[in-house]
Amino acid sequence: MVARSSSRRARTDGDVARARIVQAIGSGFVIVPGSAVLAAIATSFVMSWVDREVGDHLPDFVFDGSSQVAQSVLTTIAASIMTMTSLVLSVTVVVLQLSSQQFSPRALQTFFRDRGTKAALGIFLSTFVYALMVLRSLEPSGGAADVPRVSMAVAIAMTLVSLGAFVYYVDHVVHAVQVVSIIEAVAVETRTTIAALQAVQCAPDGLVPPDRPPDLVVPSGLRPGVVTIYSMGDLLALARHHRCLIRMLPAVGQYVPFGVPLAEVWSDDGSTPTVTADEIGEAVGIEQERTMAQDPAFGLRQLVDIAEKALSPAVNDPTTASQCINRIHDLLRRLGTGPLPAGTRADDGGHLRVVVPALVWEDVVGLACNEIRRYGARSLQVQRRMRFMLSDLLTAVPEDRRPALERQVDLLDAVLARHVHDAEDREWAVDTSAQIDDG
Repeated sequence: MVARSSSRRARTDGDVARARIVQAIGSGFVIVPGSAVLAAIATSFVMSWVDREVGDHLPDFVFDGSSQVAQSVLTTIAASIMTMTSLVLSVTVVVLQLSSQQFSPRALQTFFRDRGTKAALGIFLSTFVYALMVLRSLEPSGGAADVPRVSMAVAIAMTLVSLGAFVYYVDHVVHAVQVVSIIEAVAVETRTTIAALQAVQCAPDGLVPPDRPPDLVVPSGLRPGVVTIYSMGDLLALARHHRCLIRMLPAVGQYVPFGVPLAEVWSDDGSTPTVTADEIGEAVGIEQERTMAQDPAFGLRQLVDIAEKALSPAVNDPTTASQCINRIHDLLRRLGTGPLPAGTRADDGGHLRVVVPALVWEDVVGLACNEIRRYGARSLQVQRRMRFMLSDLLTAVPEDRRPALERQVDLLDAVLARHVHDAEDREWAVDTSAQIDDG
């Protein structure tokens, strides 16, 4: 079926565009340093005006030197800061490369969003640009009276700040490359996403799509990519405007090729819905890689990937895997003891208007456990941490969520029996009462 064009468009709230901007700012290395450079240029003009107004009345200790001395100082500052900036960029590239190899390529997003690196880079670049802007205003043959004292004092102050930023950056990188820092950064972002999704008010239970074929199947006309966000406000506005129910088919985090079914639509009266594919497409965020905006499963995927890499024969680091399990334990407890983020919206009249694929508890548990159990089959430490996690979750989650965890315990027992043959080792692996935390 082909939808008719609507003469009027529903009002949208711009969630998808806003999410793209936030992602670009958070993951890019352009906005913060670029803003710092623009601020440095503006500051140079302001300081030049201040020098013209009050420079002659300032004491000599603000800056006491000839134009040649000022030129030499600014040249030294610019050259030194550029060298420092090159070093920072080189170290950052090396850190990204090592982290990609040692942990997971998907964990690189943690470094891309790191504010400390961007702030340090912005301070260095702004100092360099400011020194150049002041340098261009100097009279090479001028005397001490022609030197912009205030501008020179600010340049020296910015240099001192840059030195402090360099010391901070070195300390920051040393701590940022530690595996526990990377794991915790992923876990913190995932907790934030879970809390945001659980706080959203969904449609009342019992509202389901009609028990008949959809009146319209909308194919994807978007570029191929991963669904990163659904603008529920835009979809709800569309459904209300066109008096229909819209059910999105791909889940957040799923790759969508061109032309696959994107949505199913049921009109209130059974006629062909008037909502168009372009309108629905504007409420869908498509990117080349997953983000954590509405996808807590992506956080679990990153932690699982890091654990798998640690359990590989080339690395053989079960303690790192246990640290990942600890964070996965916390995330599963948050999901298991609270409401699972649902993807339904109803209008003011109580009519179901929007349905998007929601998290399924069984799938979440499988993602968190299956691969780590497989790759950590011979690690007693990993076996015990997983068993402790499952035992604790079984005491915390509601009754209807216990079967998925009980199934994982059975699978863990089978792996233990198949790969650990010593009776004392098996007894130690199933002991969850030990006070020492293996992670």
